[in-house]
Amino acid sequence: MKRFRFLLSRRWVLFLLTVVALAWVAWRLGEWQFHRLEDRRDRNAIIERNEKQPPVPVTDVMAPGAPLSADDEWKRVTATGTYAVEDTVVVRYRTRDGAAGVDVVVPLELVDGSSVLVDRGWFATQNRGATPDDVPAPPAGEVTIEGWVRLDATGDSTEVTDQSTRSINSAQIGEALDREVVTGFVDLRSESPEPADPLLPVELPELDSGPHFFYGLQWWFFGLLALFGFGYLVYDEARGGRGMVRGSRRSEDPEHPTVDREHRTADE
Repeated sequence: MKRFRFLLSRRWVLFLLTVVALAWVAWRLGEWQFHRLEDRRDRNAIIERNEKQPPVPVTDVMAPGAPLSADDEWKRVTATGTYAVEDTVVVRYRTRDGAAGVDVVVPLELVDGSSVLVDRGWFATQNRGATPDDVPAPPAGEVTIEGWVRLDATGDSTEVTDQSTRSINSAQIGEALDREVVTGFVDLRSESPEPADPLLPVELPELDSGPHFFYGLQWWFFGLLALFGFGYLVYDEARGGRGMVRGSRRSEDPEHPTVDREHRTADE
């Protein structure tokens, strides 16, 4: 065990603590990726289940001030009302295939006086800003829509300025427009009558597992690699170090007589 007494030195103790910390971080990051994988699978299951259900009236799922749950998202709903074109809100920084654009959100006034926010789709802006006056108008008069329920975004990106925002939050938009809106919003699937100038439909999420499984394995591999590397360095140090081994072998090599000559000279 004397060969391993060097592990008690300050340098090796700090080295060990650093490697253990790195391995722990890698393990936690791997677990985080696998948790994200489970969340994605749960989300996919909800989407697939809700997609198979027939559409229901929007008032059966959404109401002013009523919270929505994850199980409500991507339910198919229908609504009939009139678009409040004057309260159109543009959602900035929505690129598609590298092209700049915005999502167009218009309140649909329901018969009970409340409104549901409808994300009607994407409009290309050609790397310039867009205002509600720039985007195509929805159908006039009474309109029947079908779409998917979406949960509100959160954070600073939901701030509304001049009928423009970066993320959709019904409470923020309702307050900015001074309008009573139901919680959440609807991604448009179809509307009748059809508009004269349709927008590109909302992109639905991919129902795959994503890269989380392989990312999780990579993080765990990095953690094991750090521990293995430390173990090898300990082994190498315990046997005297590779540099010392090469030096001793060279002194015994008959092809390097200069080493023996130096020893003889020193003895004389």
